Amino acid sequence: MNAKDDGMEGGMEDRMSGEPASIEVDEFLPHPPAKVWRALTDPDLLARWLMPNDFKPAVGHRFAFTTRPIPNIGFDGIIACRVLELDEPRLLRISWGGGGLDTTVTWRLVPEGRGTRMFIRHAGFDLDDPVHAFAFRGMGSGWRSHVLRALHQTLTDLPRDGWG
Repeated sequence: MNAKDDGMEGGMEDRMSGEPASIEVDEFLPHPPAKVWRALTDPDLLARWLMPNDFKPAVGHRFAFTTRPIPNIGFDGIIACRVLELDEPRLLRISWGGGGLDTTVTWRLVPEGRGTRMFIRHAGFDLDDPVHAFAFRGMGSGWRSHVLRALHQTLTDLPRDGWG
C-alpha cells in the first residue's frame, strides 16, 4: 500500500490535480501465483473472500457482486462488473459500478520467491463527489483489512498440492 497521510493512494494530491483518486494495495501472499490466480478467478473461491458473484474468467463477461445494501447513499447492494482484461496468471481488470460509482479494479500478480506479490488498484474515484469520497474511505480500509484477511484465509484453506 502506498504511504500517504491516510494510507491510501489518491488523497489530496489527486484531488487538487483534478485527477480521479485510486486506492492502491501492495500485498505479499505466501502462495504460488497459480493458487492466487485460482482464488481471483474461481467464482466460488472469489465469493469466500470478496462477495457472492456470477464471475466467469472471460473478457467481456458481465457479472455482479452482491453485498449489503446501503440505502442512505442509494446503494442497492449490487456491484455491476465486466471483465475488461485478463492475462492468466498475471492480470485481471474489471469495471466496478453501482451506487453512483463507475470505477475499475485491477489485480496484478508477480512471482516473488516462493509466493506472490499482489498489487490491487481500485481507480476512478471523484473525491469531490460525496458518494465517491464515502466509498473511497470505506473501500480503502476494507481492501487492506477484512478483504485481504479473508483472501489470506481462503488461500490457506486450499490444499497445498498441485500449486507449482
